[in-house]
Amino acid sequence: MTDLIDPLEAADAVINKKRELPLIWLLPLCALLVTGWLIYKNLSEKGPEITIVFSTADGLEVDKTKIKYLDVEIGKVSAISINKDLTTIQVTAQMNKDTHGYLTKNTQFWVVRPQVGLGGVSGLSTLLSGAYIAIKPEKGNQEQNFIGLAVPPALEANEKGRQFILETANVGSMRSGTPISFHGITVGEVLNYELADKADNIKLTIFINAPYDQFIRKDTLFWIDSGIDLSAGADGFKVRTGPLASLLSGGIAFRNPSNDQKKEATVPENTAFQLFDNYDQSTQMIYHQTIKLVMYFESSVRGLAVGAPVLLRGIPVGKVTDITLELDDKTTDIHIPVIVELEPDRIKKINAAEHLTSKDRLAYLIAKGLRAQLQTGSLLTGQLFVAIDMFPKSKVISHDNVTGYPEFPTTPNTLDQFTNSAQVIMDKISKLPLETMTEEINKTLVSLQGTSKAATNTLVTAKGTLGNADNTLKTADKTMNSAQQVLSTLEPGSTAQFELNQLLQQLTQTASSVKQLSNYLEQHPDSLIRGKKEP
Repeated sequence: MTDLIDPLEAADAVINKKRELPLIWLLPLCALLVTGWLIYKNLSEKGPEITIVFSTADGLEVDKTKIKYLDVEIGKVSAISINKDLTTIQVTAQMNKDTHGYLTKNTQFWVVRPQVGLGGVSGLSTLLSGAYIAIKPEKGNQEQNFIGLAVPPALEANEKGRQFILETANVGSMRSGTPISFHGITVGEVLNYELADKADNIKLTIFINAPYDQFIRKDTLFWIDSGIDLSAGADGFKVRTGPLASLLSGGIAFRNPSNDQKKEATVPENTAFQLFDNYDQSTQMIYHQTIKLVMYFESSVRGLAVGAPVLLRGIPVGKVTDITLELDDKTTDIHIPVIVELEPDRIKKINAAEHLTSKDRLAYLIAKGLRAQLQTGSLLTGQLFVAIDMFPKSKVISHDNVTGYPEFPTTPNTLDQFTNSAQVIMDKISKLPLETMTEEINKTLVSLQGTSKAATNTLVTAKGTLGNADNTLKTADKTMNSAQQVLSTLEPGSTAQFELNQLLQQLTQTASSVKQLSNYLEQHPDSLIRGKKEP
């Protein structure tokens, strides 16, 4: 039976003790590898982590608020916490890869929200998407801790142009964002303003967009454009209007007096210019050589203001710079010194003597009769100006000048001269014996009344005389008729007839004269008192 068993089948089984990894473990291993790769990829693509300090966290949310540059997301808020000072908020943000170049010491951050400003309404898109943090990168050293801006910067990150400086004594309504216009076109805005080092004026930093920055030249003039400029001066009322935006929020405008298009006329960035208060001041030429003088006016200077023009036969040669009041305690005299600034360069000299200075030439003209007087520039506004002209017959009246400036002689104007003459006449009238004259006039009136009564009686008598004359004429007529009848009875050619005829002719002439006298007295009865008028 044993012979029947196969020796191969009866051999002992060989046991393999080597272990094999089950395929089930390949799945977690692959997952681990993928996870590691993802972690590595995330860490390799992860940008720097920064902190930004804001005064408030209004509108900011963790893992929702984004950080954008040119509307492209470059980071996200990862944490928000309150600082230890309990007054500010610290925002931690995770930036994207390749943002290291944006994060410098000069980089600015701010929160974009809906805002209404001088330039209009901005940030309306955040009404739906929510607020986000904007960034404005600048060159500088690397930095990871920043302080956010309370308000957005005036300029966007990609705007091209140049900055300039404007100097003024009063900032007025100028603020960050105030528009700057050129021929009515908005070409820039005010960035910020600060007090000068010596605190004598204010410096405004402005930005002019390209390509308009090429129009800023050496002779460019800037002025405050309030939209509407209403002024009352010696020339009357003046109204000048500007853009509507300037009327609502104020603004600055500039112009170029000359048409110099050369590149040499342009100026570099941050060049300083003077900012005039209005357009009229910008049109006035600036003369560096000036002469300050003092003028004393005896009449009222109401209507004369600082800045009033000084005119030489209607041409501006200066302006009034100061008006003061002086009282002499010893004499109780009141003086009004008016300080003026003359600009001799305005006058073109013909056949000029080179050895004479401006002061010497002015003294020579004063010796020839150059005087100043106040005149009314406009009856509507009552504004006065100082007129200079030649008055050879005018006397020079000197005053106790304590101003330190040379005195320029003055003369009263026509109205003042008329007023002085009227005052002299009134003074003479006041010295007359008016009471004695009144008594004499009353006596004269009484005498005239008596004379009038006598004249009335004379006229009545004259009328009676005229009646008698008429009766006499009638009687004479009857007598002549009777004489004619007697004459007809006499012998022709006799002596009696001749003599009677002569008598009748004389009586006829007499009656004619009496008739003429009667007619004249009827027409002019006053001739009995005044006499006959000469023909």
